[in-house]
Amino acid sequence: MKKFAFLALALLVASCGGGNYQAPQNLDDACALSRERPAYFRAMKRTESRWGVPVYVQMATIHQESRFVGNAKTPFKYALGVIPLGRQSSAYGYSQALDATWEEYRAQGGSRGARRNRIQDATDFIGWYMDGTTKSLGIPKTDAMNQYLAYHEGRGGYSRGSHKSKPWLLAVARKVQSRALMYRAQLASCGRL
Repeated sequence: MKKFAFLALALLVASCGGGNYQAPQNLDDACALSRERPAYFRAMKRTESRWGVPVYVQMATIHQESRFVGNAKTPFKYALGVIPLGRQSSAYGYSQALDATWEEYRAQGGSRGARRNRIQDATDFIGWYMDGTTKSLGIPKTDAMNQYLAYHEGRGGYSRGSHKSKPWLLAVARKVQSRALMYRAQLASCGRL
């Protein structure tokens, strides 16, 4: 009997571990993505209801930040090309939230048990952050490009115009805007908007 109980406990622990952090198969089709990962779509709809950030803006942001990989981390930095110095930042999870910003979210908007590698928490974080951006900077929640710039640079950086001297970042933000518009049209075509 003890062997059975131990085996059952081991299987339970194994089934609760790791999680499925792999990206969905078709990241270029919002309808296919919502069918393949209905939990993602439900989480984004809840965030849209709570914070007013459209699903297509959330999708485009997550695509840019992590390609929907739940345990995404930034690359390592190296000295002399071979000596690891640690990661480029503390960004982690679907939303690539930094440690300090995540802790602020958990204290102000999310639950204390919120995790960056859980889609429900990651989308809620994005909604919370973008809602704050709208309140403090006046950027509409439908403006994926400027919301993304403020998300990437921080609200202070955005208000100082730090993004204006980064042509690569402006190009990325234009891609986020383009993807958001594509996702919006796709979601409308399959009745999910």
